[in-house]
Amino acid sequence: MEKIGFIGAGSMAEAMVAGLIKGNVFQAEQIIVSNRSNSDRLDELSVKYGVKTTHDKKQLVKDASIIVLAMKPKDVKAGFDGVQSLIKDHLIVSVLAGISIQTITAILGKKASIVRAMPNTSAAIGKSATAIAGSDSVTMKQMRKCVSLFEAIGICKIVEENQLDAVTGLSGSGPAYIYYLVESMEKAAVEVGLDPFVARDLIVQTLLGASEMIAVSEKHPSQLRKEVTSPNGTTEAGISILKEKQVEEAFISCIKRATERSEELKAMFSEELVTNKK
Repeated sequence: MEKIGFIGAGSMAEAMVAGLIKGNVFQAEQIIVSNRSNSDRLDELSVKYGVKTTHDKKQLVKDASIIVLAMKPKDVKAGFDGVQSLIKDHLIVSVLAGISIQTITAILGKKASIVRAMPNTSAAIGKSATAIAGSDSVTMKQMRKCVSLFEAIGICKIVEENQLDAVTGLSGSGPAYIYYLVESMEKAAVEVGLDPFVARDLIVQTLLGASEMIAVSEKHPSQLRKEVTSPNGTTEAGISILKEKQVEEAFISCIKRATERSEELKAMFSEELVTNKK
């Protein structure tokens, strides 16, 4: 029976565990979760999901054929300590932001089947937008398995690794941009006299409806926007302010800067981790 092991037991690990069980990708008895020392957290996951938990990484690596790296990025080297020699035909799946396949390979000291993934925090409710990229050693069968892992918590797209920084800037950080937008809409709603609780419900449903329209329509978002923008109407008046404030340019700059920062962090982690290994 194939087993999957998580090194790291934080929110992303839990989101994946919940999705894998709910989607019948893995049964609870096929899932092993470990962390360095937080027994209370492991007990919590064991009771909630029925998964096996352990502090013994060596046993986890021996038992599981898929290893998910879900610790904090700065702890990736420590996460591999003592188990490098046990990594053989395993599929290594990393959800660590800023840690490249090259860096993981350097820490392992050998080539391995490694897939990098960039999910987002909406994984917690099964709505993540995830992109994955694999090393040269990853087979098509392994890639399909990875797609099934991440489709259990949302959607999954395959990209080249050099595109993952852009994915990070777009959808990895994307939920925070939407939350920022909602914050602004809530403040505006109060200023124009709406009850904040009523406003919240209206904003949420507006976002859900607009998202669904984009998803099911064959029309470009710009066309959908034009169709609800009557000449000299309220929408046109509001859009004119967004244009005046250069909101489009701000969003483009925002995503570009987040992408650049992802590239910077990747270079920093690579230098620190590989240098410390020497």
